[in-house]
Amino acid sequence: MSAALCVTVLTVNMFLSVFCPPGVLADDCEGVTSSHFISAPKKMEALSGTCLLIPCGFTPKDLLTSSEVSAGWIKRGDDVYDISNTVKTFTVNMMGNLTEKNCTSVFSGLNTNHSGEYFFRVEMRWFKATAVCDPLHVTVKDSAWSPSIEVSGDLKEEESVSITCSARTPCPHSPPELTWSLQQDSQRTEKNTDGTFTTKIQENITLSDTHDGDNITCSVRYPVDGGKRNKTAETSLTLSVSYAPKDTSASISPSGVVSAGSWVELSCSSRAKPPARTFTWFRNSKPGPVLVYVGQVYKFNVSEGGEFYCVALNDLGNQTSPVVLLNLEDSAWSPSIKVSGDLKEEESVSITCSAQTPCPHSPPELTWSLQQDSQRTEKNPDGTFTTKIQENMILSDTHDGDNITCSVRYPVDGGKRKKTAETNLTLSVSYAPKDTSASISPSGVVSAGTWVELSCSSRAKPPARTFTWFWNSKHGPVLVSEGQVYRFNVSEGGEFYCEALNDLGNQTSPVVLLTVEENRMFGLSLHVTLQILGILTLCSSIIILECGIRSRFFKKPKKSFFSVASKSSTLLGTTTATTIVNL
Repeated sequence: MSAALCVTVLTVNMFLSVFCPPGVLADDCEGVTSSHFISAPKKMEALSGTCLLIPCGFTPKDLLTSSEVSAGWIKRGDDVYDISNTVKTFTVNMMGNLTEKNCTSVFSGLNTNHSGEYFFRVEMRWFKATAVCDPLHVTVKDSAWSPSIEVSGDLKEEESVSITCSARTPCPHSPPELTWSLQQDSQRTEKNTDGTFTTKIQENITLSDTHDGDNITCSVRYPVDGGKRNKTAETSLTLSVSYAPKDTSASISPSGVVSAGSWVELSCSSRAKPPARTFTWFRNSKPGPVLVYVGQVYKFNVSEGGEFYCVALNDLGNQTSPVVLLNLEDSAWSPSIKVSGDLKEEESVSITCSAQTPCPHSPPELTWSLQQDSQRTEKNPDGTFTTKIQENMILSDTHDGDNITCSVRYPVDGGKRKKTAETNLTLSVSYAPKDTSASISPSGVVSAGTWVELSCSSRAKPPARTFTWFWNSKHGPVLVSEGQVYRFNVSEGGEFYCEALNDLGNQTSPVVLLTVEENRMFGLSLHVTLQILGILTLCSSIIILECGIRSRFFKKPKKSFFSVASKSSTLLGTTTATTIVNL
């Protein structure tokens, strides 16, 4: 949309030149070339209950300026070519001098219903024009705008920066009031390059590490409804200031007097932003400071005392700590115990106890808790001497936790006295699972359908990572579960065992026997059935025997001499006959 102002021009000879016919609005301005234009913001925001100053200018070309000029603003929806349609729902004050082509205006008494697009209309003796191709979009808000806090300059210690809190000022005739957590200074309202206004409050400060983390709060109050009410908003900003190391200090552990040959740890601490990237340790010697280590923590075996200090460094600078004093007592150096080789079962290792030997002509005497062997004094590559005692052994799980003690005795004063020291080392030996066993709960005979829990235990280092359960079937072992505890509903008994496994090996437990008892109801039913069958067999035998006797010893009775009476009796569902003979 390149056109700025579409006009209908009436020349002196009454020739009518139409640049933008009635009905053409901003959406229809594509391709229209204007010989007039208006300069004003495209979009502006106002606060309900206040005014809005609109910076505006217009330039009619090739036409003389008349002293009789009228202008106004027409809202979209009305006939924008009729100056009688200028807005009347709020007050519009034309602040600019129209004869100087200054159309700066003030909208007063605004509310949210006044949001929308407005078109500038100007009428002079020689022409009439509406800036339909350059509408002004006004948005009226109910809430105040939050102020903005800006810091100019680098946020580094010793840098001078300017901190500014700014608030939009749509109505410069009634500017907002700014307050903040910094030193209160007089505020000022400034005109921006686009003709709008901003109210500001400012403070210049020289930064230090103490400003890091400071929270700056700025509040704004806009008077509305002629100052009867205020609308407020607030903004906060936390400063992040970079600085060189501060409060750098060195500490020693253990503190106090230490023995020669013992281990000492020096720690350096510092407060810096960004954090210190390097720590350097120095020892004060007679010729001057000697760099002894680079790193935040310096751990070493004491051979001599003295003064130590550290230097912390980041991108902004460095700081040196106060010195710490390492006091060395007048005592023998502690021997050192070293183990060469892997501390695993079945591995062959060499264990050596060594003692510094500053006087090889009168070497120290070493004794230890291992098998005593002859000691030897060796010359080191740097020309010094060391006295050693050594033992080779093949490790097993029984060595795990063994405490090795080595003592040294230095002869002093020509052997009249001795100074001693001692060192201890506890072995930590890794081994495959041992003493693997399986247990069953409940123990003893169990019934089919009950729940049984099998547990596997083992001693191993590192601890067993898997446990596997097997059941011995007729066809061989069957894997039934994985896990230290196997819980299941019993359907049949048998032999079970578990296998424990770690990185060094595995071990199988002895079997545990799961015994399942027979069904009691089934046994009882079988017993009763056998009893009934026995009774039936007995009764049948008696009947057969009785019938045989009758057929053998008795004749058929006569009706005149005998009367036969029959009686039936039933036993367990079997009918037997008893015959009574009356002679």
